[in-house]
Amino acid sequence: MSGGPALALDKPVSNKRWWQLVVGVVCMIATANIQYAWTLFVPEIQQEFGWKRAEIQITFTIFVLVQTWLAPIEGYFIDKLGPRLMVAFGALFIGFAWYLNSQATSLTGFYVGAVFGGIGVGSIYATCINNALKWFPDRRGLAVGLTAGGYGAGSAATILPIAAMIESSGFQETFLFFGILQGGLAFIAAWFLRSPAKGEVSASSKLAQATRDYTLKEALNTKLFWLMFFMFICVVTGGMMAVAQLGVIASDLGVKEFEVDLHFFVMAALPLALMLDRIMNGISRPLFGWISDNIGREKTMVIAFTLEGFGIIALGYFGHNPWAFLILSGVVFLAWGEVYSLFSALAGDAFGTKHIGKIYGVLYTAKGIGALFVPVGNLMMEATGTWSTVLYTVACMDITAAILAIVALRPTLAKHVAHSKDLLAKENAAAASGGAPSPAHA
Repeated sequence: MSGGPALALDKPVSNKRWWQLVVGVVCMIATANIQYAWTLFVPEIQQEFGWKRAEIQITFTIFVLVQTWLAPIEGYFIDKLGPRLMVAFGALFIGFAWYLNSQATSLTGFYVGAVFGGIGVGSIYATCINNALKWFPDRRGLAVGLTAGGYGAGSAATILPIAAMIESSGFQETFLFFGILQGGLAFIAAWFLRSPAKGEVSASSKLAQATRDYTLKEALNTKLFWLMFFMFICVVTGGMMAVAQLGVIASDLGVKEFEVDLHFFVMAALPLALMLDRIMNGISRPLFGWISDNIGREKTMVIAFTLEGFGIIALGYFGHNPWAFLILSGVVFLAWGEVYSLFSALAGDAFGTKHIGKIYGVLYTAKGIGALFVPVGNLMMEATGTWSTVLYTVACMDITAAILAIVALRPTLAKHVAHSKDLLAKENAAAASGGAPSPAHA
C-alpha cells in the first residue's frame, strides 16, 4: 500500500481481512476431501458391488466437469448474493452428496452424488477465491495462493482418519460421518464470511491494476481476457496431461516399483511421487502468488511456466532413472500448481472485483477444456509408441505460454490498464454532466 490514507487504513483492516482469509481456508479444507479422498473409497465400492473400476470412476469425471463448467453460473450468484449464502449453500450440497454416497446401491446413485458434490465444491471454491481477491488487492497472489492451497493440501489431515474408519466401519458409515462433519464445518464457517466495504481495502502500488470494475461483457470484449484464456488452457492442459498419466508414465519408464530407501522409511517411487504432488501443490500456490505480488504476474508466469516446460522435457529424457523421476516430477508439480493463484489474481488486477465471480468463472472453464484434452495424451502415446512425444508436446505448450507472458501479456496488460484509467475518467466526467458512460473495448 502507498500513501497516507492507505497506511492509516491498513492497521484496523489488517486483522479483519486475515480473519476472512483464515475462514476461507477452513472452508476449502472442509471441501477438499470430496475430490482427494475419493480414491480411498473406490476399491471398497468395487468390492461391495462388483462394478468395473472404470464405471465407478465415471463418478469422478462427472464431479470434475460439473465443478468446472458451472463456475460462470456460480460466479453470477456469488456477485449477486455474497459469500455467506453461497458457501452455506455449497456446504449443504457437499453434505448431501456424501449422504447420497452413503446410501447409494447403484452407479446412478453415485453419479447423482457427484453432481451435487460438483455444485457444492464449485460454489465454495469459487466463492472463497473471489473473497480473497476482494480483501487483498495489494496481496492477491499470496491470498489466493493460500486459499487455493487449502483446497490442494486440505485433505492431508483427514486422509488417515478416513482410511482408518473405512477399514473399521465400512465406506458407507465413513461417507455419512465425514459428510456431516465437513458439510457442518463449512456451513458454520460460512456465516463468518463477508465482502469488504467500499474503501475498506487499498490497491497495490507494485502491480499494474485496472482502476475500474469491468462487467463480464466488457471483459469478454478485451484482447487481454482471451490471451489469458489461451495461456490458461496451454498450461493447465500440459500439467493435467502429465499429472493424470503419471502412473502409466512411471510404469512405462520402468520406475514404478523401484523402492526408494531414505533410511528412515522405504517407499515405492510412484506413491512417493504422488506424495510430492500434494506437498508441492500446497507450496506452489502461495509461493508463486507471493512472488507475483512483488515482481508482477507476468514475470512470475515466465519463471513458473519455463520451469514447468524444461522440467517436463527433463522428465522425458532422464525419467528412466528413478531418482531423476522423483526429483523432476516434484519440479513439475511445483511449477504447475501456481496457475490457480496467478490467473485468478491477474483477473482481479485487470478487471476489478465487483463482477469477478462471473469473469473468473468463465476464465476457469479453461480447466474444463484442458481436462477434455487429457485423453489425447494416450492417443499420442499409442501413435508414437513413447511418452516422450507427449511430454515434449506438453512442454512446448508451457514454453509457449511463458513466451506469451513476456511478449504479449505484458504489453497488453499495460495498454489495458492505461485504457481503463481513460475510461474511468470519461465515465466520471459523463456522470458529472449527466451523460452515459462508454463501454470498454480494450
